[in-house]
This record gives sequence, structure tokens and C-alpha cells, in this order.
Amino acid sequence: MQWNFLFVLNSALLGIGLAMDAFSVSLANGLSEPRMRAGKMSVIAGVFALFQAVMPMIGWVCVHTVMRLFRSFERLIPWIALILLAFIGGKMLIGGIRKRGQDESPEAVLSFGALLVQGVATSIDALSVGFTIAEYNWQMALAAALIIAAVTFVICMGGLALGKRFGTKLSNQADILGGVILILIGVEIFLSGVL
Repeated sequence: MQWNFLFVLNSALLGIGLAMDAFSVSLANGLSEPRMRAGKMSVIAGVFALFQAVMPMIGWVCVHTVMRLFRSFERLIPWIALILLAFIGGKMLIGGIRKRGQDESPEAVLSFGALLVQGVATSIDALSVGFTIAEYNWQMALAAALIIAAVTFVICMGGLALGKRFGTKLSNQADILGGVILILIGVEIFLSGVL
């Protein structure tokens, strides 16, 4: 692979494909916290972008060093994503159901720990991208990872903005909808990874 427009385009398309799970989770986060400030939105999108950049690089390193170990771990990726997203989504869903009867419920606030779990869960499938960029040298692999991160950041900011917009209209149902979305994303990652 050479440094050219096709390299940038391929990396951007990889970023779009990988960012779809993070977009959906960003949408759910925006739904559950409709008054989220721009700084927090940037942190959330930044965490997702960071994980989307780091995971392909870890995969690339694995291809070049510990290939056998990674191959045995690869079968667990759908299970890990399902468990993490089902746990977070389940907590949101239960919290939303508990608040449903209340007239004025406080906004859910996304903790940094939960954000890190979301970042791992939505980017763990990006480890396998390390296989697709295995023929790149380390500079090209890093450039591809940074392009993926930039695309993810932009897409997640869009998801957060959309979630915020509709979160104010859905108020009490936002946690329930956000929890269901997270669980469905976990199931989708699991089914696409297993089948």
C-alpha cells in the first residue's frame, strides 16, 4: 500500500464502518443526558475516537508479534461486547423504568467508568482491523488509526447532538430507549461476530 488518496479513502471508510456502534451509543448517551455541554460531548466523542484508534494498532501489533494468542482471543470478542453493552444498557433500562412514574426525573449522568466500558465495548471489534492493515508499515498503520479516530470523533459528535435533540422531547423515555439501544448493539455485535 502506498501513501495516496486511496489509502486515505480506505482508512476513512474503515472509520465509518467501525464508528457505527460508537454512533449508536453516542445517540443513547445524548438521549439520556439532553442538557449535555459541548465539553462533555467532546470528551465522550474523544474517548470513542481514542479507543477506535488504539484497537487497530493493538491488532496490528498482534499480527506482527503474538498472532497465535490473538487468534484464540478473537472468538471471545462478540461475547465481551455483548456482556459489556448488555450490562450498561440493562442498568439504563432499569433506571428508566424506575423513573417512569416520576414527573420530573433528574438527568442520567454518564460516569467516566461507564464511558470507558462503552469505549471498549464499541471498539473491541476494531482489533480485527489490525489484520486488514497488517501489510502497512507502522507509520501507515498509525496514520490509518488516526484517520479512523477522526472519522469516529465526527460521527460520535453527530450522534450525541441527535440524541440531545430528541432526548429533550422524549424526557422520561430516554433512559429506556438508550438502554434498549445499547442492548441491541451488543446483540448485533454478538450475532455478527458469531455468525
